[in-house]
Amino acid sequence: MILNYRYRIYPDSQQIELLNEWLETCRVSYNYALRELKDWIASRKCPIDRCSLKSEYIMAADYPFPSYHQQQNNLPKAKKKFPRLKTVQSQVQQTNVKRLHDSWDAFRKRGFGFPRFKKYGQMKSMLFPQFKANPLTDFHIKLPKIGSVSINLHRPIPEGFVIKQVRVVKKAIGWFAVIAIQSDLELPSPVPHGHEIGVDVGLLSYVATSDSYTEKRPKFFKTAYSRLKVLQKRLSRKTKRGKNYEKARVKVAKQHNYIAFRRADYQFKLGQQYFTVEITERHRSRFAPIGTIKKFGPFKIDLENATIAIYSSH
Repeated sequence: MILNYRYRIYPDSQQIELLNEWLETCRVSYNYALRELKDWIASRKCPIDRCSLKSEYIMAADYPFPSYHQQQNNLPKAKKKFPRLKTVQSQVQQTNVKRLHDSWDAFRKRGFGFPRFKKYGQMKSMLFPQFKANPLTDFHIKLPKIGSVSINLHRPIPEGFVIKQVRVVKKAIGWFAVIAIQSDLELPSPVPHGHEIGVDVGLLSYVATSDSYTEKRPKFFKTAYSRLKVLQKRLSRKTKRGKNYEKARVKVAKQHNYIAFRRADYQFKLGQQYFTVEITERHRSRFAPIGTIKKFGPFKIDLENATIAIYSSH
């Protein structure tokens, strides 16, 4: 069983500068690997007996496809040519290349969503995939080549779990660490309790149950829209790529984070306070629109091959 716990971290000014530099280096290497991939694809598109009148990127016929393993093996050579890559931890660079090829594999599987080049500032996270020892203490988390970073450990790691990897995420309001923990423990299936009820999700009320309980629809975006409108209007008046433009852009991003966090907190509290959701395989024929709704609000349920029975906690 693998769980993800997200914590707020507080790097100092030097660590923030180093993290931002690493993100920019990862962005450049990501775009370089994507450029190599697109060049190989473009070189295989041209006809055998003719070329484009404008331009054509021609590569040798025996030039191998730039796969993940090939680009990963080319990283040591690239460090000699570009010393900037030496500053970033090696496993972070490898997972950065793996990130590109995961997007490429997903594109080939679903047929759309080709990987795109990342603009300046669009690389928001980096992954530390492995640790020799437990990097977490009560007040700090130790990251390779970064050092000890202050962390708000608002909930402890459960007993029996070990830390497998840490993803450092940059948001407008600050930095976060998403810690993946793993355990061989198997949790027993929850026992239904309370009385069985039906639930409906609509526009007028967020949740309506068969026992006449209704939850009013929260309007997180609407209540914060006036402030967001002012911030976006100020941003539109700034000169792009200037210092004032960047300050205004960060304020808009913070407002979006504020709305998203309020919505997530509300959904979590509502789900924990009122309902326990159980997925069953029984009486599927009684539910007509099975598979049409994947998730709604705090009840993130896959309805494709199962029906639901919701029990009130009261």
